[in-house]
Amino acid sequence: MAAFRLFDLNPEQERAVRTTDGPLLILAGAGSGKTRVITARAAFLISRGTAPENILAVTFTNKAAKEMRGRLATMIDPEQAKRTVMSTFHALCVRILRQDIERLGYKRNFSIYDEGDTTGLIKKIITRTAARDEKLEAGLAKNLISKAKNTGWREPADDKTLIGAVYARYNQELKNLNAVDFDDLLLLTVRLLGEHGEVRERWQRKFRYIMVDEFQDTNRLQLDLITLLADEKKNVAVVGDDDQSIYGWRGAEASNILEFETHFPNPAVIKLEQNYRSTNFILGTANSLIKNNARRRAKKLWSAKEGGEKVRILAMPDDQQEAALIVGEIHSRKITEGLKWEDFAILFRMNAQSRLFETTFRDMKIPYRVVGGNSFFDSREIKDVLAYAACLMNADDDVSLLRIVNTPARGISDGTVEKATTASIHARCSVFAILRDEEFLATLTARTRGAVEKFTSFLDDMDLKMHEPLANQPGVLRALLTDSGYLTDLQRTCKTPEEWLKREQNIRYLLDDFQSYHDGHGKGLREWLDAMLLRHEREEEKEEEVSGVTLITLHASKGLEFPHVHLIGCEEGVLPHERSKLEGTVDEERRLLYVGITRAKQTLAITWCRNRTKYGSAVSCAPSTFLKELDPDLIERHDGGELLNKPVTQEKATAKFGAILDMLGKL
Repeated sequence: MAAFRLFDLNPEQERAVRTTDGPLLILAGAGSGKTRVITARAAFLISRGTAPENILAVTFTNKAAKEMRGRLATMIDPEQAKRTVMSTFHALCVRILRQDIERLGYKRNFSIYDEGDTTGLIKKIITRTAARDEKLEAGLAKNLISKAKNTGWREPADDKTLIGAVYARYNQELKNLNAVDFDDLLLLTVRLLGEHGEVRERWQRKFRYIMVDEFQDTNRLQLDLITLLADEKKNVAVVGDDDQSIYGWRGAEASNILEFETHFPNPAVIKLEQNYRSTNFILGTANSLIKNNARRRAKKLWSAKEGGEKVRILAMPDDQQEAALIVGEIHSRKITEGLKWEDFAILFRMNAQSRLFETTFRDMKIPYRVVGGNSFFDSREIKDVLAYAACLMNADDDVSLLRIVNTPARGISDGTVEKATTASIHARCSVFAILRDEEFLATLTARTRGAVEKFTSFLDDMDLKMHEPLANQPGVLRALLTDSGYLTDLQRTCKTPEEWLKREQNIRYLLDDFQSYHDGHGKGLREWLDAMLLRHEREEEKEEEVSGVTLITLHASKGLEFPHVHLIGCEEGVLPHERSKLEGTVDEERRLLYVGITRAKQTLAITWCRNRTKYGSAVSCAPSTFLKELDPDLIERHDGGELLNKPVTQEKATAKFGAILDMLGKL
């Protein structure tokens, strides 16, 4: 059993690990070691004779799944750990659909459309569907369609509203293209398992023990999926914390964890309340806040660690001085205490709040990173390469085909593409099928026809090479990018040598990734494309590779921890957000602040401003009502303006000077 030892666990954790039969609800408070419990539970099951492939652990991000698998490999034989199924919801659904989606009228080589593909398709459908006086923004339509799918609403049959017509045609268009979006992965899997008993029973036999991480973030479809996968024994263990349910706007339903007994009767319920992250001052402050939410499962975080500083509440004159004080404090503490910039984080409700801090950090030459920003997968060249690869797997994927048909320019005009697209709509087939149709080709000039035939023949040739027995698929993809003229054209369109170098490196990274995947897993382009699309679902960009002080939204901070945290802008109308009062979601805003507080390990400062600049003018602000709910015995209140203007004491100046000398002595 390698390093797996039950006595490393606290009593509640051990009970959760040993409770293997029947439904189990593990209420895991912030920092209570839930990942450790999930992996230890899998190791315990395997030690008791359960085959690793009969265990399923589902979570929301690839990072979490990878961490669980890595931990499991230190507890048991690494080969057994590899056989244990640990994946995201979407990756699990792809696995199921690749085997049986044909029962729903799709082909197994279906394409998966990402956010950009989906928005592009919806834009085209709106253009073709809307009357002259009708307006519908593609982003709004995408969000409404996504919400409809996740709540199980079917598209209307009568098409009387524009959004209804767009929804119906979007679904039909996807099916014509043999494509699915991310919401379809869940929706179609639930439909497949619900309508086909033999498929459901096969997967139930495979997954005898099911564990679900972050259960408070699940939506109705995800709950339905888990319910369908569970056999009659209902060996389902869910781990979550209703106090950290902050994604209601994204479809998460806190009721899934609050009403767990409704879906899985008579469960064992175990609370993990011992926190291994924060001081008791921080935990007590969080407890005093969250107890004001009426609808919750009672729990109280505590730590065995003694000491620490009280939580500071700082009232600042304005947001300029808020930034100046916090950045100054971080700079001073970093030097005098010999800390790293990465030890500090600034948390905020809205992205716009980071701007002043970024400016101040730049002025003081302090490195920082903003969590968020553009993903590697959003860059033009990566989207192009993935589109080329997608066309080799499914030439009927219109979004991918239309992206590459003139990238680089091939003498196929926009007018010809438009003509082919229109013809494909009338014929109810893909654009690629039209481009090979003799009747359509006869309508083109000789020159254009030659260009079209050269393009389709090129794709056909590459498709044959890709699917030859023992084909070197990474080599074929590299050849495609060279032989198509794509790389030469990309270099020509780059404005500077630095831009070309960056884009070329991105492509090289992508191709090397395919090579490693192909060599390491023995799998091909189809599986790699699935993995690439699933890899960047939710917030999984590579921010961790950038060093410096972390600037991060409260939503994005969930699951992270930092030694020293500044939580800014705790004002009425900001946190809680003004909209939450109208929508009745103040409880979720309180949970959001609770998440922010529990990110801090050693120190926490919460600031609010009497005036904040909005739209170029100073606006008067009031402290958040949440601040009144914090236990006064655990906090210190200060006037931030006085702190900012307070002269530095001789003792502090000497300490700071000594720290600088020490630092210079180490150089």
